[in-house]
Amino acid sequence: LSKEFSSTSSTTAVGTVTSRVTRNGNPIMEKDLLNHEDLAGDRGMVDDIFDETYREKEGPKPPLRYVWRNIILMSLLHLGALFALTLIPSAKIQTLAWALLCFLVSALGITAGSHRLWSHRSYKATLPLRIFLTIANSMAFQNDIYEWVRDHRVHHKFSETDADPHNAMRGFFFSHIGWLLVRKHPDVIEKGQKLDLSDIKADKVVMFQRRYYKPSVVLLCFTLPAVVPWYFWDESIVISFFIPAILRYTIGLNATWLVNSAAHMFGNRPYDQNINPRENPLVSLGALGEGFHNYHHTFPYDYSTSEFGWRFNLTTAFIDLMCLLGLASDRKKVSKEVILARKMRTGDGSHKSG
Repeated sequence: LSKEFSSTSSTTAVGTVTSRVTRNGNPIMEKDLLNHEDLAGDRGMVDDIFDETYREKEGPKPPLRYVWRNIILMSLLHLGALFALTLIPSAKIQTLAWALLCFLVSALGITAGSHRLWSHRSYKATLPLRIFLTIANSMAFQNDIYEWVRDHRVHHKFSETDADPHNAMRGFFFSHIGWLLVRKHPDVIEKGQKLDLSDIKADKVVMFQRRYYKPSVVLLCFTLPAVVPWYFWDESIVISFFIPAILRYTIGLNATWLVNSAAHMFGNRPYDQNINPRENPLVSLGALGEGFHNYHHTFPYDYSTSEFGWRFNLTTAFIDLMCLLGLASDRKKVSKEVILARKMRTGDGSHKSG
């Protein structure tokens, strides 16, 4: 496993090409040698690498057990978001700008925080940045970091199987929101309990959030977004609550859920045609860069989740800015020749069309 270090950008490029052959006079990279175990070990964990040994249990599937509390709350939330849409023409421009800012901050708490930092350890963050991302994560209200990481690592390790929390093989609705409305499949629980989450347990910031998660959500997801417009520029309390809090929260949830649903069903597969995740630029726009999903499931340790840098990828720009400010470091990046070799070896050929 070769590594190239750049002290100026604090980026680690990983991977090497083992052989080149000439076919019809054109150089072709035949095989890439990217050792998942070595690279995962360098991050201190291996549980986001797909486990090819897993086999689903034979026999009938367990019956669906509905979680009626979640069904009722999610229904009310989305009804509230629809009502909020009717309030937009009456809202002050400052309120709309504040709602957008809350959306961006909360989204970064998921994309740069619980996803790329804590789930995949694709870069390192200083204490001030970890605190900021934890605050942003509570504003997003998509389960605490510990639980989010556990479910996401299980998703990668057992993708599109019974042990995947939002298995896309069960349909669009299930992978989008349905998985939150029913009890987890027993294999999800079993495999989640066997993960090594010692790195997450060792992070005092993460465990502090887990301990005080509910009050942090009340304060940061609902109270703060609603109070600021009402207090500082005399917005009506109804608009202040329904647009920056309810509507913003609902849009944030669906932006994340589209990564689990649409980005597993719609798009091309230039890196690995043997897996379901797809490249979906529209999802990337809404989820700040998380829609390059065929790339991400092929190279889960790449901090950018894409080979295209900042294109449709605000999260990568944010992480790069944090590195420039000295708040982040050690970004993991797959080398271009390894990416090209993988495209030619397992991709669907769509990269040739641009």
